[in-house]
Amino acid sequence: MSPNRPARNVLLIVVDQWRWDLSPGLGLPHVATPALDALAARGTVFTRHFAQSVPCGPARATMATGQYPFTHRVFSNPVPLSAHHRQLQHHLRDAGVTPWMIGYTTSVPDPRGRNPADPAFTGPSVAEGWRVVREMAEDKSNYMAWARNRQADPGPAPDAAGSSADPAAGGADDYDLAFANHLRAGAPVEASPQIDGLHDSRWLADAAVDVISQQQQTPWLLHLGLFRPHPPLAALARHLARIPGAPPLARVDALAEDAIHPLAALLRAVVPASIAHPGLDGRAADLPPETVAALRHAYLALLAEVDDEIARVLAALRHHGRDRDTLVIFMSDHGEQWGEHGLFGKRALHQASFRVPMIIADPRASADPTRGGRVTHITEHVDLLPTVLDWFGIAPPPQCDGRSLLPLLAGDAPDDWRTAAVYEHDFRDKIPAFPAPGLARDPHGAHFCAIQDEAFAYLHFPDADPVLFDLATDPDQTRNLAADPAYAPVVATMMRRLLDHRMRHADRTLTEARATPAGLGGRW
Repeated sequence: MSPNRPARNVLLIVVDQWRWDLSPGLGLPHVATPALDALAARGTVFTRHFAQSVPCGPARATMATGQYPFTHRVFSNPVPLSAHHRQLQHHLRDAGVTPWMIGYTTSVPDPRGRNPADPAFTGPSVAEGWRVVREMAEDKSNYMAWARNRQADPGPAPDAAGSSADPAAGGADDYDLAFANHLRAGAPVEASPQIDGLHDSRWLADAAVDVISQQQQTPWLLHLGLFRPHPPLAALARHLARIPGAPPLARVDALAEDAIHPLAALLRAVVPASIAHPGLDGRAADLPPETVAALRHAYLALLAEVDDEIARVLAALRHHGRDRDTLVIFMSDHGEQWGEHGLFGKRALHQASFRVPMIIADPRASADPTRGGRVTHITEHVDLLPTVLDWFGIAPPPQCDGRSLLPLLAGDAPDDWRTAAVYEHDFRDKIPAFPAPGLARDPHGAHFCAIQDEAFAYLHFPDADPVLFDLATDPDQTRNLAADPAYAPVVATMMRRLLDHRMRHADRTLTEARATPAGLGGRW
């Protein structure tokens, strides 16, 4: 660490599958998140923040590299990330900042030079380069072992900073089996079989409290990855009691939804109800209204669960005086379908899968212009890496596609700030499951790339018809206007903007260097 670089820290809280329209800090009556609301009051809510892909792996690869998926090429969870893409934790280590990891990054390392049977490929969870404190394994086996041990020896009650798990009776069984048994017993679908105090959010937050309590000297970044509100959509009783219920959902017109695009019809045909809750059978599109309402209620209660645990972590930050020198970032890896369009999960055409909440609390006076307010500029996951590096005084690498958000916090938006978000999704894994007329059978064509501004969302498919949503007249994205002659100029403009964006953001890892008579030089 340079002696001239200020000693600062970052608390990066990444949750899984939190919708943008249920963001904390917006005063929504059905969102019970007092801790995150307080964070928003001393920070800034970003209301138009976008993930660049779904599911977790590609979304988190973008966060880690600062590059769009068409550059880093992680298009699904099992896909490796090339070793030549240096990630956030590597840049921090080089600068003397300790990168602590709690949770997971859903990452697979570069297989070149490795044995295919390497354990790194059997249970990918945390990318290499982090200092792992507590890893959420893919099968949750380490969490369940902790819960069983806590049942046998609950340990001390929390101290003033909330550093220990609450004592609790009961135990934890295999998670899916517990859900199935729970349903067979006739319990309500939204109730969780997890024991209060032994839930996975508590397990992860405990580790974060411990790290904050111990790291008093060295500059650090703590990545706290919480699994919730990721399904199974089942919540603890006390959180369910805090939420009166979810807002009503309009009845889905199945024919109209299927008519939007062949991919919409495919997803409605193949997405199972079990993606929301493992005890449910059949398709998500066929769930009765009362079950959908119960799942939506449970989702809101899971937001409250996450908030409770984040409250403990933020309390520890204050207790140890770290709130004065720590940048706090709260964000979600991607969004979630919430029963609309007959879907649950993150696979969809619609912005609810790609638009996510983000709150940044910068303790410095320079952020006062936006403190307690909102930033409405379009921001993206590619901006995370340059923002964190900027906080530590580290120059971003030339291949970084994003920009630091710290100037936006200071109320100083550059004139050339982006006016559209770009995101994409590869659905090749869904193609073999169902006859899908109008969609490519070639896996390399089973893909869309989208560009969305204030007025329109345009989705381009290499081997299928495009999609155009008019967000002003159809905010729920129920009508595809791409074939409407009246919108032909809009389609042409959005297509050109998308192509311009792809060309502008081609990989620059080496193109910024140049050979000279004196040796390798810098940028052009």
